[in-house]
Amino acid sequence: MLKIASTAVPVHPLLAERWSPRGFDRAHEVSDDEVAALLEAARWAPSAGNSQPWRFLVARRGEQAYGQLFAALRPGNQVWAGSASALILVAASVVADDGTSRPWALYDTGQAVAALVTQAQAQGLGVHQMGGFDTAAVRADFGLDETVTPVVVVAVGRADPDADLPEHLAAREAAPRTRRPVGDLMLA
Repeated sequence: MLKIASTAVPVHPLLAERWSPRGFDRAHEVSDDEVAALLEAARWAPSAGNSQPWRFLVARRGEQAYGQLFAALRPGNQVWAGSASALILVAASVVADDGTSRPWALYDTGQAVAALVTQAQAQGLGVHQMGGFDTAAVRADFGLDETVTPVVVVAVGRADPDADLPEHLAAREAAPRTRRPVGDLMLA
């Protein structure tokens, strides 16, 4: 399903065609090469002082870590996320090896996720980012200390326009994409 953004000026098709599906193909398996390309794209994102504070845990459907990440999702995300081929926990290392704070770690990690999402779009994969998860459960399940902040769980797979979704989510899948006008985003 193509959901091309109605942009005020032309933007690259990878950006205009990117959207966050909830309907994923339950039969699809993301390959090692596909995952490697996603992580490589993220690896080359810019970061303050080249600190590269992003950290990833990739869990594929059927793996124990997938079940743990799925269990940590809020119920509204669990309704659909179990069909994704992989769930990726993205975290930020907010303290450097020398003990100093990394004030830009969350911003930098967001840039790495943006690169991952754009690479996924180029590979024909769908990605849906979720902030709705239990960070305490993720910390405990994966042994993350206070120097690492869980940021987002990313569902990755092949979008399926015919996926079985509750009516309210199916309607959102079919709805046109919308954004505020640029003028509303300006500070002055």
